[in-house]
Amino acid sequence: MSNLITSRERPEPDFTLDELRGDSARMAPHWAVPAEGAPVPVPPSLIHGVVVEPSSVRLIDATAEYGG
Repeated sequence: MSNLITSRERPEPDFTLDELRGDSARMAPHWAVPAEGAPVPVPPSLIHGVVVEPSSVRLIDATAEYGG
């Protein structure tokens, strides 16, 4: 049996969190989003077919304090 390591079996390199943060900071300018206009709100009269269970309504209502 061979002891060669295939590409799928190669261990992942060990990176520190600081190295990953640095890599992300250097890549951030490459991911710039082009400026676009603000989305236009959709009137509720155009929203059809949405069904929300009562338990979900209570859950969403209870999370409003976390969102902002």
